[in-house]
Amino acid sequence: MVSRREFLATGGALIVSFNSFNAAQAQGPFDTHNSHIDPKQLDSWLAVAANGTVTAHTGKVDLGQGMFTAQTQLVAEELCVPVARVKLIQGDTDITPDQGTTSGSQSSPTNFRDENLALAAATAREALLSMAAAQWKVPARQLSVTDGVITAGSRRITYAQLIGGKQFHLTLSGTAKRRPRDQWKVLGKPVPSLDRTALMTGSFEFVQYVKVPGMLHGRVVRPPQMGGAVASVDRDSVRDIPGVQVVVRKDFVGVVAPIQYDAIRAAKQLKVTWNPGPELPAQNTFYDYLRKQPSQDQMLIDSGNVEPSLASAGNVIRAKYLWPYQMHGSLGASCAVADVRGAKVTVWSPTQSAYPTRSCIAKLLNLPLENVHVIFTRGSGCYGLNGADAVSFDAAVLSQAVGKPVRLQFSREDEMRWENLGAAVVVEQRAALGPDGAILAWDRENWESSLGSRPGYDAPGNVISGMLLGYEPRKPHPAPARPPQGRLRNGSNTVPGYMAGCIGDACAGDGTIRNERVLTHQIVSPFFTGPLRSPLRIQNTFANECFMDELAAAAKADPVEFRLKHLKDPRLIAVLQAAAKAANWQTRPAGQGKGAGRGVACVNYEGGNGYAAMVADVEVNSQTGGIRPKRFVVAIDAGAVSNPDGLRNQAEGGVLQGMSRALVEEVKWDSRHITSTDWVSYPVLYLGYEMPEVEVVIVEPPEAPATGAGETAITIAAPAIANAVFDATGARLRQVPFTPERVNAAR
Repeated sequence: MVSRREFLATGGALIVSFNSFNAAQAQGPFDTHNSHIDPKQLDSWLAVAANGTVTAHTGKVDLGQGMFTAQTQLVAEELCVPVARVKLIQGDTDITPDQGTTSGSQSSPTNFRDENLALAAATAREALLSMAAAQWKVPARQLSVTDGVITAGSRRITYAQLIGGKQFHLTLSGTAKRRPRDQWKVLGKPVPSLDRTALMTGSFEFVQYVKVPGMLHGRVVRPPQMGGAVASVDRDSVRDIPGVQVVVRKDFVGVVAPIQYDAIRAAKQLKVTWNPGPELPAQNTFYDYLRKQPSQDQMLIDSGNVEPSLASAGNVIRAKYLWPYQMHGSLGASCAVADVRGAKVTVWSPTQSAYPTRSCIAKLLNLPLENVHVIFTRGSGCYGLNGADAVSFDAAVLSQAVGKPVRLQFSREDEMRWENLGAAVVVEQRAALGPDGAILAWDRENWESSLGSRPGYDAPGNVISGMLLGYEPRKPHPAPARPPQGRLRNGSNTVPGYMAGCIGDACAGDGTIRNERVLTHQIVSPFFTGPLRSPLRIQNTFANECFMDELAAAAKADPVEFRLKHLKDPRLIAVLQAAAKAANWQTRPAGQGKGAGRGVACVNYEGGNGYAAMVADVEVNSQTGGIRPKRFVVAIDAGAVSNPDGLRNQAEGGVLQGMSRALVEEVKWDSRHITSTDWVSYPVLYLGYEMPEVEVVIVEPPEAPATGAGETAITIAAPAIANAVFDATGARLRQVPFTPERVNAAR
């Protein structure tokens, strides 16, 4: 008899099948929100060691947006200690609080306002002052603290002497006072990124570098098309590759091998017969297809008199805007390492949502939630939902199947063909202008493609891995009922900022136009969709800001003055004026057609989560139609700024990614599958591209709380460029990307 060890050593392939797993049963009642970390307890957030080092815990992780540095500054500021004395641990389900997902520009609003991490640090400072005051029998108000040393006259005592190595045993104090902004010594300062040296020297440990003793290497074998299902697997097709194990569970197929190269070979060589999925809609008529599909609809705004106003108006402007599917295009494909030993699980994951990922993995493996440990380990970038969650699920499933740690590295094709794409959107606009150029009525209707999205705590089917394992992806569903006087929710920036946003007598918009209607349709997408930096906000703002520019041109008005005429939000007005001033904007009629032009756009992101305005200067080649952005001026109001350098970095990165998405990015497909599977078939701006000058103006209103910042600049890049192209050529660009062919066709 040949032993299992001898069989593997001589090149056999071990076949592991889980086809009997009942996914429907696993989707039954399941506890998805258990955490042994109590966020009300101070000890859940931070501790002071015997040497005076402060260890802080946060559920909001750094994906490249600078939150590691900013949150370290926050703790250092509130505790009055040097940045170098703070050690920040992020996204570890064994020791950090559950703060959901790091997304939506919510890290600063969550941790920098009077709650969570900020409140914990303020509570700790006041508790330490109270301890010293009690020990010295003096009022706490007579004490001061610097660099972790409390003083009263000649007396001094350190944090370490007061509590070093011990727990506080306190709940967070709702009355703990934050340090006032005018006394900040660490926050508000341009502290260099704390991970910069490690990143530049190659010593930073990305998830791709994680190694576990006994680790094997995995690869997935995906269906050739959306909706494909396993018919059969030819297990003999990989028996010549040493040590290969094949894992099949429902429609999930993967391979595991001791050497990564052998896993790659096995994934390519394994013969799987797939039952075909449905044929995909034709790409060249997709936007028309989208408008004709059954949909879930929601009327966001309806003043009740738009149609009569448009019918009787003498000057009605119409336009349709098209935004394609786009990819995250992360520099490195996603990777995760999972170690499932019996009923215990550890996963090193680049996920933005450690706790939700933990819950989904527990569900997929049918194990108790408390047995799963997810450790956030930074990947190569995401800013949305790339393959990070799917690769983590896949690695865990493979590791459970083979009983050993598995490192799973997606190929470029795995990543690009099966990630959750940024949604394709169609927006149709109509508006009436009065004799004085004022907007009398505005009607807006949009169609959004939707399928899946973040898995959250209990929906693993929202990404390809979960769907192949038998879980259904989320599809558009009816909008929740809203009372007539309900408050406008403009989280996707669907409602143009120039509308008053009235629902009954309650108006919550940024603008003055009260004769308004906004209708949105959600359609089942043929591809997985999900958040991609500024999800739906970038699509909607493109349509709104370009149409506003068209209205300004029709009214023969200056684009900046026309916007100001229809705005009322003081913070949005302030950033628009700041950008115009910094750019030395001169009152001008648009569409002069001189080959060089400038355009403007602005946004109140998500209705209060950051304000931004942009002036773009571009040149357009008269022969080729190629667009060359030359300069951007961006004014941003993100409330209280924790790190001005970090804010500028976010604005500059947003401009760069916004340019790429506006000028070149578009997912392509044929009748069966996505064909954009590499950097040739899905181009992005290349590394040698001449980066235009970017000037960032920070507008910081006194007493304004922190808001998001990472998604404001990118949101207005495309409309600012499109409006500048109109100024330069007289061509209106209503479809992204702005290819030279489309520029020439629009002239």
